[in-house]
Amino acid sequence: MSHNDPNGASAQAVDQEKGINDSPPAFAPTSKNEDAVMANEEAELIDYKTLTWWQGGIVLIAETVSLGILSLPSVLAAVGLVPGIILILIMGFLSTYSGLVLAEFREQYPFVQNFGDAVEVVGKSIGMGRVFQEVFGWAQVIFQVFVMGSHLLTWTICINTLTNSSTCTIVWAVVGLAIFWVLNLPRTLKYTSYMSMASCMSITLAVLITVGDVAHERPIGTGSIEIARELGFTGAFLAVTNIAISFSSHSCFFTVINEFKEPKDWPKALAFLQIVDTVLYLLAAVVIYVFVGPDVPSPALSAAGSHTMRKVIWGIAIPTIVIAGVIYGHVASAYIFQRVFRNTKHMIRRTKLSTFAWFGITFGIWAISMVIAESIPVFNNLLGLICALFASWFSYGLPGIFWLWMHYGNWFKDGKQTCRFLANVLLFLTGFLICVLGLWASIEAIAEGGSKQPWSCASNAAE
Repeated sequence: MSHNDPNGASAQAVDQEKGINDSPPAFAPTSKNEDAVMANEEAELIDYKTLTWWQGGIVLIAETVSLGILSLPSVLAAVGLVPGIILILIMGFLSTYSGLVLAEFREQYPFVQNFGDAVEVVGKSIGMGRVFQEVFGWAQVIFQVFVMGSHLLTWTICINTLTNSSTCTIVWAVVGLAIFWVLNLPRTLKYTSYMSMASCMSITLAVLITVGDVAHERPIGTGSIEIARELGFTGAFLAVTNIAISFSSHSCFFTVINEFKEPKDWPKALAFLQIVDTVLYLLAAVVIYVFVGPDVPSPALSAAGSHTMRKVIWGIAIPTIVIAGVIYGHVASAYIFQRVFRNTKHMIRRTKLSTFAWFGITFGIWAISMVIAESIPVFNNLLGLICALFASWFSYGLPGIFWLWMHYGNWFKDGKQTCRFLANVLLFLTGFLICVLGLWASIEAIAEGGSKQPWSCASNAAE
């Protein structure tokens, strides 16, 4: 649905033809222009619309450039140098375009706070709005809890590397659970942009040191690089899903846009994110793979030649491992909290009930994430499963559906619009294929990956 309908029909008229109206979703803010909760928070002197475009970009980088980058060198080892570079560039372009589509949808429906709200708007046209809200709203939470599990898994790898595996890995997972939970206790994201700066500096410095070390030492592995490789279905699709997950912070995009002082600045923040992450991904993946060879480990921070250097790099990476996980934990907890307490005083006041409820919700989702981390202890396979189930839709499939729905009946008005139509069909097909085929490949890889046992005290640090 375009606001510039060539036939002169208003956006409202087009909505009516689809069988929907401008009323917000069942669990969305009740005001058409401003989130009711946000308005109450402003009355309580709590203002969440504080992000400039560059601060928003820093938050996005902290969410995006964290765990995904650690698997990319091993992806190049799996598919070959040239196919890997091409895949990174293609997925980067698609994720950038899908981010612009989400912003367009949110601009048209400003009450949308999450994917549950967004898909409910679309679902109303077929009488499935409430069902879609439940399915996709909770799917967003499940996805974020899986990402939290990846951060806990990476935490255990990090601590085992730093401590020479002196303690049972499950103990480190419990310690990590406690640390992540405590950092998630504040109910607001007031200082998120500052934490995100530390996270960005952390992962950037860790990656650059790793790149410098492997370029100097040429550690681990003696085989030559391969320009391209022939590999089976499972390996090929795990490579695609691991690249896709490295660009897939889209589940948090609506929340971040909501906190912009000027939502129209979103394209600048998105461009900032995509330039930084694509450059870092290519630099890390290509240099580490070229110098380490086919035996490059995943996560790639363990590619450094000496144990001392590995410890230095993993120590530097701690802030991004923790902070990026905490951001996802907050967004997931906030959705659950809002569903329970929306339109009550507990949403805007620090009552005893709301305080203990928040503590319980945050602890509960971190406990679940620990179960996930310990049950799927192979890093690449866990990332592949997450991407196939959820990121495929949040980052690619659903944005394509949103655009096709918004512009229904107006797909081919001119050449430019036709190109956009084809791009969004490609987005949908990309999401669908990554979901179906990637899920198959991930499950097969997890079933065959018997080298690491779930719920084991054995060290998961790189040898």
